[in-house]
Amino acid sequence: MKVDTNLLRAARAGDPAAMRELLAAVRPDIRRYAAYQCGPATAIDDVVQEALIIVNRRIGTIDNLAAFAGWLARVVARLCLLPALQLIRAAESLARIENSANFATRSVDELRIDVARAIDSLPEKYRAVIFMRDFDELTIGEMARRLQLTREATKSRLHRARAMIREYLVSGGFTA
Repeated sequence: MKVDTNLLRAARAGDPAAMRELLAAVRPDIRRYAAYQCGPATAIDDVVQEALIIVNRRIGTIDNLAAFAGWLARVVARLCLLPALQLIRAAESLARIENSANFATRSVDELRIDVARAIDSLPEKYRAVIFMRDFDELTIGEMARRLQLTREATKSRLHRARAMIREYLVSGGFTA
């Protein structure tokens, strides 16, 4: 992907016309990345839209303009990999999940549906922290400011949300 650094600088500086031009310029690359990373069963249009939203929100945080293409590819990859599933793998109850025949026999698409349903089953305050952290890629500090909570309360809420997702999946709240 080749994007004009002057266009990136202008978008970072908050120029709305430059942002529109940047989003139009990177859309085909995002679609190509998503088609490669996500596979045929994924709603590629949704991934493209979410990636464009993230670019729009986070462009000001990119310090190294030369790294923009790599950053954008990582954003798309994270959107495709279902961050909540990654959280489950990192959790202490990993052995229970891996040893479950229910998970061993499920297709990736079925697992994605299960994770989406687990997230959907969360109360709004827990669902919000999952989206902020794993989809919007906000830091704990940014989340705390947005939620008007302390950092500790925000971490606690995120930990509880992840535990609730894990419990939903481990307890069998998945599709048949």
